[in-house]
Amino acid sequence: MTGFRHAALIVDSDESLRHRLMPALRENLDRNAPVLMVVGADTQRMVRAEFGTSSDRLEWGDTSAYNQRLGFVYSGFRSYLEAQHAAGRRVHVVAEPDLSVGVSRDIPFDRAAAYMSFEAMCNSAYADFGCPITCIYDSRRQPEQIIENVRTVHNHEVTSDGDVVNDRHVPPAEFLAARNGVPLPAPPRLTDLDLPVRRAGDLGDLARAVASWAGSREFTDLAIDDVVIAVVEIATNGLVHGMPPVRVRAWWQGDTLVAQADDAGGRPLPALAGYLAPGTDPAAGRGLWLARQLADVVSVHTGPGLTSVRLHFPHEVTHRNPA
Repeated sequence: MTGFRHAALIVDSDESLRHRLMPALRENLDRNAPVLMVVGADTQRMVRAEFGTSSDRLEWGDTSAYNQRLGFVYSGFRSYLEAQHAAGRRVHVVAEPDLSVGVSRDIPFDRAAAYMSFEAMCNSAYADFGCPITCIYDSRRQPEQIIENVRTVHNHEVTSDGDVVNDRHVPPAEFLAARNGVPLPAPPRLTDLDLPVRRAGDLGDLARAVASWAGSREFTDLAIDDVVIAVVEIATNGLVHGMPPVRVRAWWQGDTLVAQADDAGGRPLPALAGYLAPGTDPAAGRGLWLARQLADVVSVHTGPGLTSVRLHFPHEVTHRNPA
């Protein structure tokens, strides 16, 4: 695979992983083609047992990247691929996402499902760099719905017959539009903060209230800054693109800080909003992009007369900084 491919390698046993992954790695080793392996310990042991000292010619990445905020994971891979492309290297990336390690079970949202939105966007955001990407998913460890989404967001699949075009692939805009159509769970009846933002002059009061509230639960100053920036940005978006007043509520679920901004504009957000950095797409605004970088998960929904943006800041994940 010498050009861009975003291939899913879905396995249900160690044998199926060995049978489908090893031929591609052997081909790359025979051609002295660079390969970056960002995989779990079990897969690494299997590959090293298969290739012995030749496995040292593979580049081994740190899987702890997946324990950062999802926007950091997405942007980090993009920066890596962009740098390799600029250096004239076509690196075959083999990734094995693990979105559960180090993440509290109290997190009140489906982080794996949110990651699928970034996986979908990879087909657009990474395509220009010409590097094939193979994503390993083990159906023994992932819910059936996630495996179905994996097939939907990858344009190729590694099967027993090799790498084939995936006829079940859904283009990013279509997949993300469908995700935006999923209603958000109702906020708690009573929340810690419930503030109206009627004009730009109210944003300072909002920032101070959010900072004080986050600090009361031992968020550090740096993490508080990230929370405040993200919340103020989505409130500003509501003022500029929606219909004031914007209602901002915030509450805790487990160790996760959750904030939501609602405006009465009822204007559907563009499906790709916030997935392309403003510098990459001149027409893109920076507000939702910043929110997707600074929060771990951003969920949006537009219904009759209401547009909602919800941010999730798990304490542990929010306090990890990108490598």
